Amino acid sequence: MSRITDIPSTMKAAVMNKTFDIEIKELPIPEIAADEVLIKVMAVGICGSDIHYYEHGRIGPYVVEKPIILGHECAGVIVKKGEQVEDLSIGDRVAIEPGITCGTCEHCKEGRYNLCPAVEFLATPPIDGAFVQYIKHRQDFVYKIPDHLSFEEGAFNEPFSVGIHAANRTKLKPGSTVAIMGMGPVGLTAVAAVKAFGAKQVIVTDLAPIRLEAAKQMGADYVINVKEENPDERIREITNGVGVDIAFETAGNSKALQTALAAVRRGGKLAIVGLPPQSEIPLNVPLIADNEIDIAGIFRYANTYPKGIDFLSAKIVNMHDLITDRFELRATKAAMEKARTNKEESIKIMIYPNGFIEDEQ
Repeated sequence: MSRITDIPSTMKAAVMNKTFDIEIKELPIPEIAADEVLIKVMAVGICGSDIHYYEHGRIGPYVVEKPIILGHECAGVIVKKGEQVEDLSIGDRVAIEPGITCGTCEHCKEGRYNLCPAVEFLATPPIDGAFVQYIKHRQDFVYKIPDHLSFEEGAFNEPFSVGIHAANRTKLKPGSTVAIMGMGPVGLTAVAAVKAFGAKQVIVTDLAPIRLEAAKQMGADYVINVKEENPDERIREITNGVGVDIAFETAGNSKALQTALAAVRRGGKLAIVGLPPQSEIPLNVPLIADNEIDIAGIFRYANTYPKGIDFLSAKIVNMHDLITDRFELRATKAAMEKARTNKEESIKIMIYPNGFIEDEQ
C-alpha cells in the first residue's frame, strides 16, 4: 500500500504535438475534485480512433487543434480519492469508462447518456486521454474489477462494451444467429459479447487470416475470408437460405455494410457499429422495407460496464489472446506506428504507462 500511495509531483505523458509527432513530456500530477479519484494507469489499449487522430488529426467534427494525449481504453489502481467519494477506496483495481456526461440532460435522464451533448470523452479533442502515468476521473465512471481480472482485461471492457451495447440495442436473445462483418478489436470483442448473450451461431467476415483465427478463439462458429469466398453466398448457405437474425457491421466499410444488410433474414435486425469515411452509402431500401428490417445505429455504449466486467470475470473468453504487442509509455510513438502500418499482424496493442505489469506485482 505504501508504494501505491507514494505519489510523485510529476508524471510522464505521451503527448501528440501534431500528426505523427508524439513526445514524452513531464507534466504535473492532476489535482482531483471532491467527487474524483486519482488513478495510476496500468494498461491502455490502442484504439482505431487513436490511430485516426494520430494519422489525420480529426474524426468527423472532432479536430485536434492543440497538443493532445490519446488513449481511452484503460484500467489502473486508485491512489487518491476526493472527500465525497464513498464507494471506492485507495488500492482498488478499476476499469475506467472514458466518457463523463452531465447527468442532467434528457438523454442522461432517460439512460442514454452516451448521447449526452456535453460528454467529455477521453482522447476526443479537446479532452486529454490515458497515455499518462496518472489520470483523474469522476467516481461514477470508475468501476472496481476483481483481483482475478487483469488490468488488460479491465481495459478491454471499453471495446467489449460496444458489442454489449449493440447486443442490447438489437435485443439479442439466446439462440440467435449473428453475423459480424469486420474483425478488428471491436468486431472481435463483439464476437465474445454475442456469445455471452447466448448467440447460438456466429458467422464472421474479414480478409486477414490472423483476425479470422482470433475470431475462432473468441467463439465464432464460421469464419469467411472475403478474399476467397463470396460472403453473401456463404452466409445464405450456412443459414439454409434464411439469413441471420442479427448482423453487426463493425468495419466501417461500405461493402461490408451492404453485405451485412443482405445477410439479415426477414424481420431481422442490423446494427451499424463502424463509421465509414463517406457520409452516404447506397442501401437497398425496398429490401429493408419489404423485409421489415430494423436498423440500429450504435454510438459508443451506455450502462454496459458492470455487465462487461461480469462477463469478463466469468472467463468466457481469454481476451489476452487478442494482445499481439506490448509497449512501455516511452515507446508510444513506435506502438502507434506499428498499429498504423501493421494491421495484417497486429490486433490489439497495449501500452503500460507505469512499466510492464509483471514488474509491478
